[in-house]
Amino acid sequence: MKIELFEYDETWPLKFKSEQELLQSLIGAYLIGSIEHVGSTSVPGMIAKPIIDIMFGVESLEKSKTAIEILSNNGYCFYPYKPDIMHWFCKPKPEFRTHHIHLVPYNSELWQERIKFRDALRNSEDLARKYIKVKKSLAESNSADREVYTGGKWPFIKSVLDAEHC
Repeated sequence: MKIELFEYDETWPLKFKSEQELLQSLIGAYLIGSIEHVGSTSVPGMIAKPIIDIMFGVESLEKSKTAIEILSNNGYCFYPYKPDIMHWFCKPKPEFRTHHIHLVPYNSELWQERIKFRDALRNSEDLARKYIKVKKSLAESNSADREVYTGGKWPFIKSVLDAEHC
């Protein structure tokens, strides 16, 4: 998929809320902790690929394996992306995605990193502006390579997470 960044869309939080309710009805029995809107669409004013990233807290990957079949039978496409830290899904199909669902052990390192980074961007306009510059630059130079684009953001994300630990 070509990397295309869009200006913030006020409907993104509503799309999250709708999907959150659907996930609660489908796999709420697996929920530990919370269902969180993460990624760039969760940060007001942030440019983003128009894909709603949702992190769903589970007790463990092992205990939530049966949720894979439930979601797969309800319009979610499962893919074993980073299977040691999450169960990953997209919707409606890999070629055109509107949602990414991440079943992640609640309060795991990944969980904490994503919440900390999201909250840091939400709480600092300066930091958000810097991240926008990083994203734009990477999208321009890697518009056809999602993995390079995503990996290229990590040094910035890591620097924010490291600063947050101080």
